[in-house]
Amino acid sequence: MLTYNTQQKELLLPEYGRTIHKMVEHCMNIENRDERNLCAQSIIKAMGNLFPALRDGEDNRRKLWDHLAIMSDFKLDIDYPYEIIKPDSLQTKPDKISYSQNSFAYRHYGKNIIGSIEKAAQMEPGEERDALVSAIANQMKKVMLANSDSVEDERIYNDLLHISHGAIRANRENCILNEYKLPPQPTGKKKKKK
Repeated sequence: MLTYNTQQKELLLPEYGRTIHKMVEHCMNIENRDERNLCAQSIIKAMGNLFPALRDGEDNRRKLWDHLAIMSDFKLDIDYPYEIIKPDSLQTKPDKISYSQNSFAYRHYGKNIIGSIEKAAQMEPGEERDALVSAIANQMKKVMLANSDSVEDERIYNDLLHISHGAIRANRENCILNEYKLPPQPTGKKKKKK
């Protein structure tokens, strides 16, 4: 009768395949310690052939020995050339990442635009600041058009004034906003080629 992999024992490190796992089981059953050490070294060579990136370099070779210990469920009694990882270190969970809970008004513009406005508000008035404010205002208009059909230029000017806490006073005379048109939506009909 055939035995299927689904009926066999689950592999601890499936990337090495069942053959390497069987080699590890065979190595664990060898009674002579010197022969066991030789067998373990040949298993490491075979594992290195499967993953050449792990074979080269000292830190990577250490990973191979750690993987050998994991596949043997830390029961393989050999002379490891490196100190292997501890079983309880595999169960540790990483520290929880705290997400910033900063909620800000005008979040539809995004943090980059808000940050750019704050930097522009700190600049000295002049041509460079005016060019930056114009670029920011046009980007604000693009963002707004992505979410709605039309945007009044006055709304962009007012948002700039509020976000900059009154430091940037843009209007039609000193900040001209470009006209953007949305591309036509496809109708779904395909033209037939002749």
